[in-house]
Amino acid sequence: MAKPVPKAADVGAGRLPATIAPVRAPFPMPVFAIPVFPALAINITDKGAREGAMVTKAIQSAIDEASKKKGGTVVIPRGIWKTGRISLKSNVNLHVSEGAELHFSAEIEDYLPAVFTRNEGVELMSLGALIYANGQENIAVTGKGKLVGPPDGPVRQRYMKVDVIEKVVPADKPVHERVYEGKDGGFIFPPMFISPINCKRVYIEGITLENTPFWNVVPVYCDHVVIRGITVRSVGIPRGDGIDIESSRNVLIEYCTLSCGDDCFTIKAGRGDDGIRVNKPTENVVIRHCLAREGHGGITCGSETAGMIRNVYVYDCVFDDTDTGLRFKTRRSRAGGGDNLTYERIRMILRGDAVKFDMLGSRQYVGELADRLPARPVDKLTPAYRNITARFIVVEKARTFIDITGIPESPATNLLIENAYVTAKTAFKASDAEHVTIRAASITVTDTLMRALDVRDVLFEKVYFNIPGRKLVMDVQGENSKNIRFTECVPDKPEGPN
Repeated sequence: MAKPVPKAADVGAGRLPATIAPVRAPFPMPVFAIPVFPALAINITDKGAREGAMVTKAIQSAIDEASKKKGGTVVIPRGIWKTGRISLKSNVNLHVSEGAELHFSAEIEDYLPAVFTRNEGVELMSLGALIYANGQENIAVTGKGKLVGPPDGPVRQRYMKVDVIEKVVPADKPVHERVYEGKDGGFIFPPMFISPINCKRVYIEGITLENTPFWNVVPVYCDHVVIRGITVRSVGIPRGDGIDIESSRNVLIEYCTLSCGDDCFTIKAGRGDDGIRVNKPTENVVIRHCLAREGHGGITCGSETAGMIRNVYVYDCVFDDTDTGLRFKTRRSRAGGGDNLTYERIRMILRGDAVKFDMLGSRQYVGELADRLPARPVDKLTPAYRNITARFIVVEKARTFIDITGIPESPATNLLIENAYVTAKTAFKASDAEHVTIRAASITVTDTLMRALDVRDVLFEKVYFNIPGRKLVMDVQGENSKNIRFTECVPDKPEGPN
């Protein structure tokens, strides 16, 4: 191994360097640099802000003035400041100073009028984000200060919870008519913490985010995004994702530390019919030197994938006390999928599974489409995951090393894992997968049974299984299962039909 797999102390926000190193990836990426803003600096106290009062108007006035004067920095000084929604404008850096805390309101009225946004992959008009931007260029949120989400109140209580979003927001209604602003006691869609939409050259550095009402940092339809050195704390918050990249391109995420109530690093691209209508992929994403602490997934693709996720490169990252490591989610009704996803030098200490495909979901969300059989006809809503590579992987602890639940009519395809050092309870279980290769791996497990259901063209090559009794058992089922091979392995092959 040319370069060691990092440990937790080597990565994350505490290791943020002063400059951005060149990005090398298995696909073309732009050159990233820390932006330089004009010398103009406006302190919000110069606009009348004072602690203890709402300072939304003062912050917004400073942002508007700086943007009109061709750019500058709006300074949030040390102190505790109360605010509603903030809208970033072109060429403005919102700088949250060390010792400064922005505390966001719990009242829906402080985030009105409704703005264009995308919630769980569906376009609509609602609260948008606590820090929002639409159609802006060269914007930033920086500093060593803290952003604190709303306390308990209407924003956290009156969100849509009657059904899944695609059954609530009519796909045939124009987006400008899909308005959910909480009038007359109605529901809203919960605001994200920071979400620029349709923006170019977005830079987020250094800040800490706590108590989000929903997903934390969510670029949507953006191009050229850098997120570095941020800390997210949302453990215990349902749907409290850390960073969600949605239908955006040319993205660099580095030296971040995320502890989340849901997935940590997440890649999305729209949901179902509405995502197909928009048809914007997420592509060219590099995630490096990051630390995922508690969370449902260390790095997750999906479950909204309609516009396709492609060209993702994750390397030199650590998932420490996370549930799942590499997670691939989608549903029969979500469309799209993922292609050309590469993971290198990842260390995992997990509560759950190391490599997990969850392509069917549950009846709670997609009804009978979650039932594996019967196989359905392939149509525009059928998603697919293919061409996924993971190499130089260290799994210190996991429930299952590889756990694949594919779709019978769209099996997980072309998965290569090589140079892996694994300690887990179970090595392998898969349904509906094809062209899977595990090569040059050392796998220590306590469960000697591996399971395969309708899997084909699976190769274990130069794999050392450290197992009780030196006996491995393979349970192979399904009429589509074929060509499961063991080459230069120890033991040389499992017992049981294969």
